[in-house]
Amino acid sequence: MSHNPAISKTIAAIIAIIVIIAAVGLAYYFIAMRPSKVKIIWASTQLNPPKEQAFVKDVLLKEFTKETGIEVEFVPISYSDLATRVESEMKAGKVTISLIGELHGGLDLFASKGWLEDLSKFGALKGRTFPKVLEDYSRIHGIKAYTPWMTATYVMVVNKKAFDYLPEGLTKEDVIKGTDKWTYEALLAWAKNLYEKTGKKLLGFPAGPKGLFVRFLHGYLYPAFTGAQVKNFDSDDAVKMWDYLKELWKYVNPASTTWDAMADPLLKEEVWIAWDHTARIKDAIVERPDDFVVVPVPRGPKGRAFILVVAGLAIPKNAPHQGGAWKLIEYLTRPEVQVKVLENVGFFPTVKEATGAIPSGPLKILADGVSKQVSSPDALVAMIPSLGPKGGDFKNIYLTAFKRIVLEGEDIKKVISKLAPQLMKLFEEVGAPLPPPDA
Repeated sequence: MSHNPAISKTIAAIIAIIVIIAAVGLAYYFIAMRPSKVKIIWASTQLNPPKEQAFVKDVLLKEFTKETGIEVEFVPISYSDLATRVESEMKAGKVTISLIGELHGGLDLFASKGWLEDLSKFGALKGRTFPKVLEDYSRIHGIKAYTPWMTATYVMVVNKKAFDYLPEGLTKEDVIKGTDKWTYEALLAWAKNLYEKTGKKLLGFPAGPKGLFVRFLHGYLYPAFTGAQVKNFDSDDAVKMWDYLKELWKYVNPASTTWDAMADPLLKEEVWIAWDHTARIKDAIVERPDDFVVVPVPRGPKGRAFILVVAGLAIPKNAPHQGGAWKLIEYLTRPEVQVKVLENVGFFPTVKEATGAIPSGPLKILADGVSKQVSSPDALVAMIPSLGPKGGDFKNIYLTAFKRIVLEGEDIKKVISKLAPQLMKLFEEVGAPLPPPDA
């Protein structure tokens, strides 16, 4: 049989084409079948300051991505902007956020509107135990709305020098343990004694433009004196509370209205007794742990009221990459990760297994004070309400009352009677429940 070069070339060309088609098809198959890299959006109202953001991105999320291959875009966002974004995504039917980090109040609001997945469908997180109070708070509106992530509170810090000036009938042990004798009246007597013996006003609050003094007003004094944060705003008990604060303010360092955080005033000894958020007094304890003690707040006529800040992790309804979001929740609630958060940003663990891993030293001092406050038998736990875009209005009502009554001397009953309807209207407009205690 004779060899035909033309036919051979044609066959070779056909084979080459078949090989190319097969190669392209195979490449396409592998590209199509290869799992695309998952990237989730985590929107959080917590850990937003630059230093805290850096810790989240450069430490926490780097380790998570290395372990799981899941990339995370951390989006720091304000309370009002988060509420607006979630609502708009729900209405549009296009959800882009896979995970939400937010306070209890905000998550309560989202759950009430049906915007959150029921996390019970993912099962239990093994190897960690959440305190009952946190578990109970996270189960709202018929679902497991969020996983408790971080806690914080506001406490009092005492320079040990101040114990030499205790008023009659109050002991160091009363203050440190938070006994029945450690009352707001006792605090007033102590502040007065300090002033009379030293000539200095050594009690201080973060009442500056960016300070958190408003939390003391609505979450500490109001429940301690009236039994509620909101509904007894203009009651007779509230009048007594404002009368008390006017008297106490005579012995408060006047620079308080310029202070946004109390670590520096404590370290400079401009004050010997201070109230503030645990994260904002942490530096003073770390720098001079032998000089300070963290103690429970005093009790009022209705009990020892304090804010328990609970931040939770939730998955929006119909969110993309829910499996990846759940893996991130699992990672962020590991005991060793929770301790790392405490060490770096001062928020306390939500899992019991983490408390045993807290090293001795300054953080232990903080943890002991917080533990005594939270476990006090007369505790009245207050939760920060979430009013979305109206949150600023809520705070302004309390600060306006403080300014007009305490700083400017206006009539108490007139001021609170005028402000009370404005306060109640905020909750009606947003459709948010009144915050505990005694909601």
